[in-house]
Amino acid sequence: MARVSYKVVITGVVQGVSFRASMREAALSHGVKGWVRNRDDGAVEALVHGEEEQVEMLLKWARVGPPGARVTSLRRQQLKDHPPQVGFRVLVQDWRRLPANR
Repeated sequence: MARVSYKVVITGVVQGVSFRASMREAALSHGVKGWVRNRDDGAVEALVHGEEEQVEMLLKWARVGPPGARVTSLRRQQLKDHPPQVGFRVLVQDWRRLPANR
């Protein structure tokens, strides 16, 4: 079976609802590798890599997300010649980039 890689952007109510942690669990259960992170614009972004059928199952899950999420769109861009990923990580925003409390 073919292996595929996608950059995915998911919009809607997707932050503050455990989307990243739930996506990591779903990815691991489907054998999909990559990472997921919150974006400053309120979206969630992910890189997913694996067997095409498994990746499609994960993306089907991501169109709904965990309880509390309201996904309004999922856009994906296929990546060519992307190196394989190891595991599935939740990337956390660098605390040094956060605005100081005032």
